[in-house]
Amino acid sequence: MRVGYSSCSLSHSLYTTNTHHSLFPHTSKPIQNSSFNPFNKILKANLLKSTIPITQLPFVAALASKAVALKCGRVKEMESQEGIVVSTKPMWDFHGIDEEVIQKMIFDALVWSSLHGLVVGDRNSLRSGKVPGVGMVHAPFALLPMPFPESHWRQACDLAPIFNELVDRVSLDGRFLQDSLSRTKKVDVFTHRLLDIHSKMLEMNKKEEIRLGLHRSDYMLDEQTKLLLQIELNTISSSFAGLTSLVSELHRSLLKYYGGKLELDSKRVPGNSARFKFAEALAKAWMEYNNPRAVILVVVQSDEHNMYDQHWLCALLREIHGIATIRKTLAEIDTEGELLPDGTLLVGGQAIAVIYFRAGYAPTDYPSESEWRARLFMEESSSIKCPSISYHLAGTKKIQQELAKPNLLERFLDNKEDIAKVRKCFTGLWSLDDLDIVRKAIEKPELFVMKPQREGGGNNIYGDDVRENLLRLQKDKTEEDAAYILMQRIFPTVSPTFLMRDGICHKDHAISELGIYGAYLRNKDKVLMNDQCGYLMRSKVSSSNEGGVAAGFAVLDSIYLT
Repeated sequence: MRVGYSSCSLSHSLYTTNTHHSLFPHTSKPIQNSSFNPFNKILKANLLKSTIPITQLPFVAALASKAVALKCGRVKEMESQEGIVVSTKPMWDFHGIDEEVIQKMIFDALVWSSLHGLVVGDRNSLRSGKVPGVGMVHAPFALLPMPFPESHWRQACDLAPIFNELVDRVSLDGRFLQDSLSRTKKVDVFTHRLLDIHSKMLEMNKKEEIRLGLHRSDYMLDEQTKLLLQIELNTISSSFAGLTSLVSELHRSLLKYYGGKLELDSKRVPGNSARFKFAEALAKAWMEYNNPRAVILVVVQSDEHNMYDQHWLCALLREIHGIATIRKTLAEIDTEGELLPDGTLLVGGQAIAVIYFRAGYAPTDYPSESEWRARLFMEESSSIKCPSISYHLAGTKKIQQELAKPNLLERFLDNKEDIAKVRKCFTGLWSLDDLDIVRKAIEKPELFVMKPQREGGGNNIYGDDVRENLLRLQKDKTEEDAAYILMQRIFPTVSPTFLMRDGICHKDHAISELGIYGAYLRNKDKVLMNDQCGYLMRSKVSSSNEGGVAAGFAVLDSIYLT
């Protein structure tokens, strides 16, 4: 969840029985389409919204009981911030769940996580980010799934193939990418370096005949308007496809046993095939490369505590598809890599069919020129990049803001219904050269988020810091404003939940963010795959602005359809 609350037709794999994971057979009617821009309605609603101390609300007041020590782990309660909309009809009541049942569920969940690989590296262990099997701890997760309206779930799923196609179309327009990011390039060194590589590819007339995208579009459901609004579109290192499907299985397992006591139905948790679908997309791309001796290269960070999420995909590639993978950092690729005259990339003497980036999305991934050299010659190679430099740029915050402008989607999409569906989920997005919006953000900073061109969580600016930074930029009169965009802040519903981290169960109020995975594979003019590929639900305490699981802000969750 790379930003905090700022705030369908399902693929066949969600319905078909599979021995590897639980599946969801339920169907319902498609949602109705709408094409209006929601921001004026939302801005007006939130300007008029009164701020009620959260502790005065009846539901929250009921949570003031003492923390209860458990046989396995313990339950803690934490304060939440003011001004958040709290669900008046929670799906369950903390006090309605017997303490003994909670104890048993926590114990069973921790055992299940350990047995099924729902794990991450323990940051308290020095070698946990480098050596597999050393210093593992359960991934942060919610003990129970988060309620979510089925109509909005289907809407999000329906959007995935459209956004897949949009990314591909945008990536083909090199001039649009360069022009849209030209001001940002002047003040953001990282974006500058990425654009330089992109420019070199344009000068070489480099053609990516086989194009692979593994994306994730993130949404929040605005409480006031009941609109599903997009937060961002991730085109590089769309993480947690490996672990998120395990959380869905964990919740189904718990509800099959405890659902009667909780009056919850395990079948209302949709099946999640994310790890299988991402592995399938990588395997199909490998086949298109047509070199049975070639391997898939996973580009990783040197200290990766989320390695098991990545290892899940590598294990599936080996066990189901018979494809070998190797893991290398950018620095190792620079040292061991060789680009042959025909464009073949060798790393450690092995031909590379597909380059799957799980690093390279942040400036910290490029501490020296070695990493930039590796990125450049990988881009120059004939290997299939996931993502290519153009796909990477298509997912930047600035491009997201540009696409929200009137008539821009029509430049890239042909189907009017698809355009209307995409536009309906757009939230308010502006560049900082819109002086009227900047003035409003200074007056009401709580209604906006200030976002730099960064990925990975912990980078956004909220609240009074928005006002202070905007005033500073006005005073300095530099072009630094081009490094940021302004986004409407989304106000989702706050719901009760149990958050599991380090064996401790926290009783808290949480907000959630839904990510829908998508895979797109094209060889020349033939689209081989354009699918919705499962989902990522993340929940965090409502007092937190940021929301990344790997960054320590949130926990993995699943959906309970309502």
